[in-house]
Amino acid sequence: MIDAIILDVDGTLWDSTGVVAGAWTKAAVECGMTDAVITADQLKGLFGKTMDAIGEALFPDTDASTRNSIMDKCCIYEHEAVEANEADITYPGVVDTIRTSEVPMAIVSNCQSGYIELFMKKTGVTSYIKDIECFGNTGEGKASNIKRVVERNGWKHPVYVGDTAGDLEACREAGVPFIWASYGFGLVDPRDALAVADEFAEVWDVVRYSA
Repeated sequence: MIDAIILDVDGTLWDSTGVVAGAWTKAAVECGMTDAVITADQLKGLFGKTMDAIGEALFPDTDASTRNSIMDKCCIYEHEAVEANEADITYPGVVDTIRTSEVPMAIVSNCQSGYIELFMKKTGVTSYIKDIECFGNTGEGKASNIKRVVERNGWKHPVYVGDTAGDLEACREAGVPFIWASYGFGLVDPRDALAVADEFAEVWDVVRYSA
């Protein structure tokens, strides 16, 4: 029986790429990348990777120090833009499903520190999430952080819900079954997933059937 659900954020719980693209473009231009134009489609192909990997992909011709400075400003502007955004960017059913969950829920992402907390604040689900972890907190990738959350909560049969092949690989490394959020950003062979959710609320079907 599934005793916990661990969630990805971008492409699984909401789509912030339109908001973030504008913020990151502004940051890059202010850092001297005057021709920079970062798009939502670019970010959909990169979200899920660690922030270091995203920086390398977006700014391959910069040295590490410059790239880190740009990404630091990107994260600051991103946080401000997402916090100010008044549009609902969550996927259908996300908030209601989290609020009515009968098993503990956690969030593990490759994002920067503070991003998961911002998601929870914006959506009003803070009290419904038992634990969180991210790359920004630990400096480690998703597999290690999934393991960390599972171990410190003593869960025996958790599942992870994500949308990318990178999420699938992290689950394999962590030894946690993967539910593919097919409505998200990435492509995964359905045969490699425990189940496929074509909308977020279908995650609950998997939990119910496991009982």
